[in-house]
Amino acid sequence: MTIIRFHGVFAIAAIVSCLYCATASATGSTHIWAPSTDIQGFNVWHITADMYLPVGKEASGARVPTITNLGITVGVLPLTRLNVEVGLDHKSGLGLLDDYPLYGNAKMGMPESALGRFWPALAVGIFDVGTKNDATDYNVIYGKTARTFSAGAVSLGRVSIGYFSGNGDLLVDENGEKDNAGIMAAWERTLTEVSDKMWICLEYVGTKSVYGSFNVGASWKFAPNVSILCGYEIYNNSRIDNTATVQIDIDI
Repeated sequence: MTIIRFHGVFAIAAIVSCLYCATASATGSTHIWAPSTDIQGFNVWHITADMYLPVGKEASGARVPTITNLGITVGVLPLTRLNVEVGLDHKSGLGLLDDYPLYGNAKMGMPESALGRFWPALAVGIFDVGTKNDATDYNVIYGKTARTFSAGAVSLGRVSIGYFSGNGDLLVDENGEKDNAGIMAAWERTLTEVSDKMWICLEYVGTKSVYGSFNVGASWKFAPNVSILCGYEIYNNSRIDNTATVQIDIDI
């Protein structure tokens, strides 16, 4: 998914994906695609289907393939102040890397106010743990904190900030130089003035690897456990086509 130091056919697939495609994030609990501090409750199974639609075309005029990501995540710790989730994703649309489609993720964290009124949400985790050495093992480790703010009775939304670091052999910039770490930040809010079913988010990931982007998105809850998110990703690396995102989420 990046210009990286693969061997043989993996190098070809990686270069093509960097020029024309965007990565599909592992589906632990996320904002738009970067991880959030939210964690699935105990024995709650979260099923997601993501589509990443590049808006550009190849030099030949052909439409760039869509990347799809099917994932499942479940909460595994029966506590209220400390939560853990684990998940698995199946990705396709990445050329020869489709031979190794499985990616894992895990997260541990605490919700807001877990240890007091002003205690922020905290989370540490890992995602995009691939099964092919130096090909899909992005192994992105991160830490993040979040806090909800208000002005009187008016919600100002939730602000998140964090930092990530991944495999420096795979996460590189447009020149093939290591660019495997950076900040993660997001602002999100439920638009109760319109409906308590509507949510919006602005998100930023600071790197010129395939993870680096500014993302905007909105979702609508059709039921307490079913929602659809639509988003748009503008990549920091100009050689990666921007993408539109459609994501369906179901909790069971």
